[in-house]
Amino acid sequence: MTEDFQIGQRWYSYTEAELGLGVVTELVDRRVDILFPATGEARTYAQNNAPLSRIVYPIGDQITDDEGVSITVTQYEESKGCVIYFGDDEEGNEQVIHEASLESSVHFSKPYERLFAGQIDKLRHYELRLETLKHQHNHQHSAAYGLLGPRVQYLPHQFYIASEVGQRMAPRVLLADEVGLGKTIEAGLIIHQQLVKGLAHRILIIVPDSLIHQWLVEMLRRFNLHFSILDEGRCLDSEGNPFEEAQLVLSPLSLFTRDEKYLEQAVDAGWDLMVVDEAHHLGWSEEGASHAYRCVEALAQKVKGLLLLTATPEQLGIESHFARLRLLDPDRYYDLEKFITDEQDFKCVNQLIEILQAPDRWHEALQDSAFIELLHQYLGDDVADLLAQHKDDESEERTRLIDKTVRALLDQHGTGRVLFRNTRESVQGFPQRKLHIYSLPLPQAYKDVIDTAPMECRLHPETLIGEGAGSAWLLEDNRADWLIKWLDDYKGEKILVICAHAQTAIALEKQLRLFEGRRTALFHEGMSLVERDRAAAYFADSEQGAQLLICSEIGSEGRNFQFAHHMVMFDLPMNPDLLEQRIGRLDRIGQLKEVNVHVPYFADSAQEVLLRWYAEGLSAFEQVCPTGQSLMQQFAADLHHCMENIEDQASIDRLIKETAHSQQALLEELQQGRDRLLELNSCNTSVAEALLDAVEEDSQPGTLSSYMGRVFDHFGVEQESTGINGVILHPGDHMLSSHFPGLPSDGMTATFQRNEALSREDMHFLSWEHPMVAGAMEMMLEGSYGSSTLCTMKLLPLKAGSLLVEAVFRVHCISDKALQLQRYLSDACVRRVIDSTGNDLTDVITEQHFSSLGKRVGKNVAYNLVKHTREDIGTLVAQLEQQVEEKGEQLIADALATLKQQQADEKDRLVALAKVNPNIRQEELEAHDQLTAHLVEALQEASLKMDAIRVAVITHE
Repeated sequence: MTEDFQIGQRWYSYTEAELGLGVVTELVDRRVDILFPATGEARTYAQNNAPLSRIVYPIGDQITDDEGVSITVTQYEESKGCVIYFGDDEEGNEQVIHEASLESSVHFSKPYERLFAGQIDKLRHYELRLETLKHQHNHQHSAAYGLLGPRVQYLPHQFYIASEVGQRMAPRVLLADEVGLGKTIEAGLIIHQQLVKGLAHRILIIVPDSLIHQWLVEMLRRFNLHFSILDEGRCLDSEGNPFEEAQLVLSPLSLFTRDEKYLEQAVDAGWDLMVVDEAHHLGWSEEGASHAYRCVEALAQKVKGLLLLTATPEQLGIESHFARLRLLDPDRYYDLEKFITDEQDFKCVNQLIEILQAPDRWHEALQDSAFIELLHQYLGDDVADLLAQHKDDESEERTRLIDKTVRALLDQHGTGRVLFRNTRESVQGFPQRKLHIYSLPLPQAYKDVIDTAPMECRLHPETLIGEGAGSAWLLEDNRADWLIKWLDDYKGEKILVICAHAQTAIALEKQLRLFEGRRTALFHEGMSLVERDRAAAYFADSEQGAQLLICSEIGSEGRNFQFAHHMVMFDLPMNPDLLEQRIGRLDRIGQLKEVNVHVPYFADSAQEVLLRWYAEGLSAFEQVCPTGQSLMQQFAADLHHCMENIEDQASIDRLIKETAHSQQALLEELQQGRDRLLELNSCNTSVAEALLDAVEEDSQPGTLSSYMGRVFDHFGVEQESTGINGVILHPGDHMLSSHFPGLPSDGMTATFQRNEALSREDMHFLSWEHPMVAGAMEMMLEGSYGSSTLCTMKLLPLKAGSLLVEAVFRVHCISDKALQLQRYLSDACVRRVIDSTGNDLTDVITEQHFSSLGKRVGKNVAYNLVKHTREDIGTLVAQLEQQVEEKGEQLIADALATLKQQQADEKDRLVALAKVNPNIRQEELEAHDQLTAHLVEALQEASLKMDAIRVAVITHE
């Protein structure tokens, strides 16, 4: 093909790529005039050194003319120095396009086309692209894929549940951990994993109105998930279906119970996953269901996946437990009596497992014929091997068989596929609690008005004096004076103070800060999220931070302050769950010291009665009270009577005694009804620990920090270190693109260290799954950054002037991300190196050789080298593509073999389980077959495509 300029030819300026494809319009003496139709600009160049590259599209490329006709090139020929293309359009008709009439926009899809067009990248940009490919491949093949990004502690039970549920297609499960074990975190981990793996795209979270902000903060701060709050006001502003305006939606339950229209819109919008918090409040009985239950049920019947978060199931009785499971799978849980019968069957398996795991009971049980019959019933042929080992208590084989047997029982007969519950007894790491009470005389100003006040005001008498956020009550209320004096004994301690109302918190904080000189921070629902973040960060600062954080009731939700060990309850809530939520701000896994709860109260008042009921009746301060809400419902009338009639000491004592007795009875009932089968299935310790090891190993904060530093430099993001663990990022003045993913216009402070992120919520936690990191990697790989480069290399064994061509090929497959085809591909990238004679030097010349020996070349020199060696490079590229085609076929064949084997094994397991465990739905078996077919079809269409090319010109100097 002629490289001389001719009228009508198409040329490309590698110094002004934005001009598009130019056409030669005139040749005068030694000059050439080029018009760039895409921009309307014209340029005049000297013919002997013009920064131009001749554009000739090869056979197989798709081209378009200036009238929009597209063809796939089947052949071309040269006429009068210009190229005429022949090909077929979309309808199969043969078309002819002269190069002069080609569309003026230009895109080079193949790396070697960019190289020939003079788009030669810097060596470090090429190396950064290869590094990105490796990191992406390693991340997607990690056992912890989808779990590396959340800002959460390494807690085995949470990660185990997240891994078990998060990998399922359309999971439908009940999360029922005891209070304080982190059901919200588990739900967030599942949501995050589903989104990262492409298993879900549209998610709806439904919560009680009071928890909207808590969920919003948790999803944003811990999981980098930006949910849109959709309440009645937002719905009214929408012209269409408001639920179709966002992918991630957070709504209060009241939105659906107040207006049927919003429920219908939510149902019509379609969801991949729905999460319902506080699901135990959805009333249901065989006689009928509450309106809230029916609303959730209408959605549950339409959504694909469903997570229900609830209190420990047994707390509210078997009927309530059945009602939750009925939402998950109405076909399986359709009859309450049958469910109760099935539960009795599970108790038999529970007993069997308890005996298997108790060596002291093993020999005695073997003398019981009923136990032997139970073994045969549930173990079948496997019982013989187990019985043969029973005499040797120290036998490793016996231990292995027992463990294998327990796992088989859990898999075949457990309810863990739809229900997960962990208890504090099984999860270690919780601190001790200690209650400190302080009796204060009731001020005269309160005595004058409190007898006729409603109960809410009796518990919070400051609301009876002054208006709004005024501080008049502080002149009368001796709780403030007590707090000021009490603080003198705790000068070096962080103190969390909780009040029921924001007005109380505001006035108290002002008094302590302005008039007592205390370092305080204020935290309430009237503040913006940014203001609350600053207050929390100020309180968390161990050196110059606030000593006290004064919170309102709702303002304290969603935040954990386990670095503090003292809490002052300025008043008491009427709800036992709310009391536990308050204490839970400090009493969490990670708390290293005893949690001290300090409660000032007015003697001979409703406050004292409520305090005694909580402390003596429920023991709610010094231990978690799983029966609190049930006992509140049982004794609500008597408690209210006693709080109104504080002089009736006999009734108060009787109430506390009866409450304590009922509390003990309920706790014993719960203990006897413990579902050991369920607890074992809710956390496989060995699997959980292996998973956490993978999370820690694959997080690689040092590697990520170094890599992202180079990415920031490449794209022009300014970096400023804050020390060992932090970095401040700002958009630079000369960024490659106007927007860098996840980077606000005013910048951000971030850390790559998980521990630092857990203690500093004002810093972003950058992981391999953070939107900024993931977005930057996509920019690197989806664009053409660094895909073609040229260097010189001194290698004496090779002839000077000869070439080395390194090409990296990536598996290309058009498929749904949810299929996760990378699981089956041993190599997502294939690297090949050949020399001028076609010798394969891949194993001889490594990437390290290129990086250490390769020398950069100026752009003009590089282009001239490419221009003079273009034909040789083209020949070598053709050889590389032929070699890698065979490798690709083998790669795909191996992936198909792995896929079919894994899917067949899982199908056999599900079929076996379905025979004994009705929780295995027929839909799951059908979905498994469909998934296998889609995976096979997608892999069969996969192929290796060149992603990057590096040419080295050999020198001896």
